[in-house]
Amino acid sequence: MTSRLPHSSAVRTLHAVTVAAFLLLVLAPAFVPTMQAQQTQRAKTLGAKMMCVCGCNQILTACNHVGCQYSHAMLKELDDRVARGDSDNLILQSFIQEYGPTVLMEPPAKGFTWLVWIMPIVAPILAFFLIWQVVRRWRRRAVLAPAGGPALSPELLDRARRQAEKEIDE
Repeated sequence: MTSRLPHSSAVRTLHAVTVAAFLLLVLAPAFVPTMQAQQTQRAKTLGAKMMCVCGCNQILTACNHVGCQYSHAMLKELDDRVARGDSDNLILQSFIQEYGPTVLMEPPAKGFTWLVWIMPIVAPILAFFLIWQVVRRWRRRAVLAPAGGPALSPELLDRARRQAEKEIDE
């Protein structure tokens, strides 16, 4: 019984494919574009202050909307601006100019939007005050008033009392 050894060129090819696969796995991440800024705390903080504009109503850095065409472009723009060293305020203002004020997670507390901040406090207080006033007025009306009607003469009342006493005695 003789054992057959593989052909030497087949062994070399197998080794070459193995080494190539290993190098591909090791060196591939170096050639893939990375989002380095998204790994910084500053970019994550800025991304958390903005919403994705695709309509999913999620934070920009957490948008997992399938087929979202906005979040990738917005994150790339955020990455570029963070990498350039732009200030946080400048980055936010540029996103507001490009996408509108709805890109912010929290509306600024100025102009008409200050109502968004104050109404959750004022509305319950105002409602409590109005209910208190209505209840107070209802209680005043609840005082019994004599029934209205024609005035009765004292003679008519005396006659009705005598008749009632007669009926009780019988």
